[in-house]
Amino acid sequence: MSEENQEKQFGIQKVYTRNVSFEAPNSPEIFTQDFQPQLDVDLNVESRSLEEGVFHVVVRVTATTKMDDKTAFLCEVEQAGIFTLMGFDEGETNYLLGVQCPNTLFPYAREAVSDLVTRGGFPQLLLEPVNFEGIYADHLQKQAESTKQ
Repeated sequence: MSEENQEKQFGIQKVYTRNVSFEAPNSPEIFTQDFQPQLDVDLNVESRSLEEGVFHVVVRVTATTKMDDKTAFLCEVEQAGIFTLMGFDEGETNYLLGVQCPNTLFPYAREAVSDLVTRGGFPQLLLEPVNFEGIYADHLQKQAESTKQ
């Protein structure tokens, strides 16, 4: 069957937590202070091909909370998935890997971060939803600008 006639297929083969880390380096003393945290969230998406039409995507969320100059906690979650993408052109495949796959994985990562932070003795942390479409558009724009230079 030629690629033009191939039916488009997007499927989730597996969703799993690849890595989790939680550190509260200044506990228990941090619990005796008035909790006025400053939160910094770092988000990263990686993808790679495993075989023809099968891709591995990882959403890495790192949440660091500080009080003054002391780290209250550092929480990192790598939420991963294996996806089947068949019959799409390169642009469509890149869009799916950069937007749709992370949209599928992020709620799992968000839940894992919330659970780890709560189990660590801190108030619940609910990460804001992420606009992966906007992030992907910015990435494409930066790529286009660097190509022009």
